Amino acid sequence: MKFRVLDVVVLDKDIAQLGLRSGDLGTVVEVHATAALEVEFVAASGRTQALVTLAPGDVRPVADNDIVAVRRLPRSA
Repeated sequence: MKFRVLDVVVLDKDIAQLGLRSGDLGTVVEVHATAALEVEFVAASGRTQALVTLAPGDVRPVADNDIVAVRRLPRSA
């Protein structure tokens, strides 16, 4: 899948050190020529939780049968 800037994506793996879990929603903010993506993950308040460089295989497009949910982040994240 070819991703574009501002695509909303779903994380397919946990990144525990950043408080991210598989299923979290992010937004592609940069697509690198090296087949890497910069993806921003935000808290519900709009605060950036993480800005991560990922491989395209680490995320997937949002599907029509996905539902958005809210969870609390650990205070240390």
